[in-house]
Formats: sequence, C-alpha cells, structure tokens
Amino acid sequence: MFIQIIQGKCTRQDDLHALADEWRRDISGGATGWLGGTYGFTDDDMFVGVVRFESREAAASNSERPEQGAWAAKLMAVMDGPMEFHDCDDVMLLMDGGSDRAGFVQVIRGRVDDPARLKAMFAETDTIHRMRPDILGATLALEADGTFTETVAFTSEDAARAGEAEGAPESMREELEYAMAGATFYDLHRPWFESA
Repeated sequence: MFIQIIQGKCTRQDDLHALADEWRRDISGGATGWLGGTYGFTDDDMFVGVVRFESREAAASNSERPEQGAWAAKLMAVMDGPMEFHDCDDVMLLMDGGSDRAGFVQVIRGRVDDPARLKAMFAETDTIHRMRPDILGATLALEADGTFTETVAFTSEDAARAGEAEGAPESMREELEYAMAGATFYDLHRPWFESA
C-alpha cells in the first residue's frame, strides 16, 4: 500500500468538501489503484487528507490524468496557501487500517530515529486492541527520514478521551513516550471517508 498525506490551511471548508464530493462522483472511477481516504479539518482550519493507493505507481498514474490536474487546480484555489504532500511507501495497518464508521479521527505526525522500534510497537495489535477498545483501526505511514503519520480511527471522541485518561499500561508507556515525543496531533472532530 502507498499513502499520501495532504495538508494545508483552508477556511473555505464547505467549498473543499464539495470538491471532494465532486472528485468521488466524477473522477474517482478512473483512478486505478485508489483505495480510499480519510479527510477532515482541525479546529484551526487545517485540512488533513490521508489517501490510500495500491502503489506509488498507481498514485502517480492518477496524478498524470488531465481531469485530475484540472481538479487539483480547483482545489488549490480554495486553499488559504500552499499545501504539503508527504508520500509513503512504508505502510502498516492496525486492525484492518481503520474504519469508515469512525466518529473521531486523530492524525499524529512526528519523527523517530528508529523506525523499526516504532513499527514493533505498532505491530502489538492484540495489546493495543485490549488496551483501547475505542480504537477501530489505524494506519502508520513512514517516510525515509523517520517522519511518520499515524491515522487513528476511534468510535467517538468521548471514548478516545476516556481511553487517553486511563493511560497506557506500564509495558507500553516507554515506547509510547518515545514515539510521541515532539509529535503534532491533528484532531478531526467531523471526519469523512471515501472508499473505492
């Protein structure tokens, strides 16, 4: 799997959401290898999109389509400024990778000097599921320099906050502190989802 993270400031949220609906309705049919996406806005108008493709080649092929280019120009026009794009070939899934039923999504961006350590923690699916039943699934996307984007789907924000308040078990506390040191959290209170 290949994941592209897109983010940028956007105060024209309704316009962007309408463009996303347009893409799904009119353009997604020709996007070979597109699997889906998770999208939303933070309270301070940061748009975050986490888009999944079968491969980097499929994503590149989609980007080269004329209709995709025309749509992307309309997207840029509604943004408040430039957008960031992060491409990740190194992807892990936790419990099938998430859920379109999530009531709350948290996107976490950070950087570690030992990606293998982070991946080992992420692979503790059974422990994480027992510890946090409010988590429906997640994806971990790693860039070559150790920058990571974790996208976590929760049943609801209330459940997520209750789980946070309980804290991690002793066995995972050190690893979580390592992974989250200096990380930025993007809370998507009203996420939306698209699937192929």
